[in-house]
Amino acid sequence: MFALMTLFVFLAGCAVLVAIAAIGVVLMKIILIPLKLMLLPLKLLLIPFILIAVIVKFALIVALGAVLIAVVIPFLAVGVLVIAPFLALAVIR
Repeated sequence: MFALMTLFVFLAGCAVLVAIAAIGVVLMKIILIPLKLMLLPLKLLLIPFILIAVIVKFALIVALGAVLIAVVIPFLAVGVLVIAPFLALAVIR
């Protein structure tokens, strides 16, 4: 009997939680749709700034890539100068 009463309490608790969740979802739909419509002009005003940020980010990535290549090329040249005699000896043998 006690187990049956416990199950009934759990059922009632779950029903209350489901009702609260459903009310919360409905309220969020009612509140968020006007909020989205209200913030739409603000989003449209921010689009140019976002575009500028993306262009600057792309320019920084290209600049860092160019710097990385400019740093790596002399090391490759020195490596070729150091390894070339050993490669020539390997071909002769």
